[in-house]
Amino acid sequence: MADQQARTSSGDKRPSDIPAIRWEEPPEGPVLALLDQTRLPAEEVELVCTDAAALVEAIRSLAVRGAPLLGIAGAYGVALAAARGFDVIEAARALEEARPTAVNLSVGVRRAEAAYQAALARTGDPTAGAMAALAAARALHQEDAEASARMAAHGLALLDELLPGGGHRILTHCNTGALVSGGEGTAFAVALAAHRAGRLRRLWVDETRPLLQGARLTAYEAARNGMAYSLLTDNAAGSLFAAGEVDAVLIGADRIAADGSVANKVGSYPLAVLARYHHVPFIVVAPVTTVDLDTPDGASIEVEQRPGFEVTEVMAPQVPVAGPGGGLPVAPLGTQAYNPAFDVTPPELVTAIVTEGGAASPVTAESLAELCTKSRQVTTT
Repeated sequence: MADQQARTSSGDKRPSDIPAIRWEEPPEGPVLALLDQTRLPAEEVELVCTDAAALVEAIRSLAVRGAPLLGIAGAYGVALAAARGFDVIEAARALEEARPTAVNLSVGVRRAEAAYQAALARTGDPTAGAMAALAAARALHQEDAEASARMAAHGLALLDELLPGGGHRILTHCNTGALVSGGEGTAFAVALAAHRAGRLRRLWVDETRPLLQGARLTAYEAARNGMAYSLLTDNAAGSLFAAGEVDAVLIGADRIAADGSVANKVGSYPLAVLARYHHVPFIVVAPVTTVDLDTPDGASIEVEQRPGFEVTEVMAPQVPVAGPGGGLPVAPLGTQAYNPAFDVTPPELVTAIVTEGGAASPVTAESLAELCTKSRQVTTT
């Protein structure tokens, strides 16, 4: 079950001060509180989940989203099911299936589930299992925050190497900031580090169709951090490249295959093609948990298909005229829509993949495997 409650915030409050996810233990029992990202930037509302089923719905509706945060949410979801006395295995499978492309979700779920099962086998006590699952979720949360800081440092160093002199004009896609992370994000964290170092000239923000995560969320975070940014429609990126206004593209990832193919929010692949044509670095920033060495290549990545109404309608709850999906229709009733959530960029179009352990460049199966080993060593030390 999920409840919503409004939260007031001061105008100078930064996104890093607004937890995208938090575990709470009120007298009536543990809950998972989420900042409902579907309501941003108009209002900050918390979605309070009391069971895994509510969290599954929050994940599917994109109230909580972004690869690293989905991993954290999945782990907490297992802990919530265990603490509330639900079937942990059933809850874990439902959580894993909520978003098939984002590998972090299954990584987080399985980590907490393994901790639960190990404690249960050792003690025979479901309470001990629940405590172990919660400890695993909290550890993952902390590790992601630390990984975010290291990715920002590695990414900024790479930018300075590729583009000496500063004054970076960075184009980004979708949302990769504090709203998707236990820390300050992935690709956005690199841009934020450049801003703080005085080396960001302009952040170009793709609006990111059809759900406008760039316009609603990345612009929200950029504004609150005092960054110089401009919003553009996705199909305006080409003219921006042609005008010589982009120095680098920074994006996140939802799954990276063993060969270096990158699945990210739909619209990423065209940016990679444009970047290659215009000789602009195309950089992917993601934690090592996003790399799935069990997925051999891009063709093996399952791409989530979203409902057609996300394309045929604009979500505008204040407007009384609503379509089947609850939004304002912008296409004739019955229009069929093609709405993949992600596209896949082949490794030959990726300049570098940055994780908490450093950067892989050129991107090959060998360089990526070596980087994963290095990143995991960093995490465990």
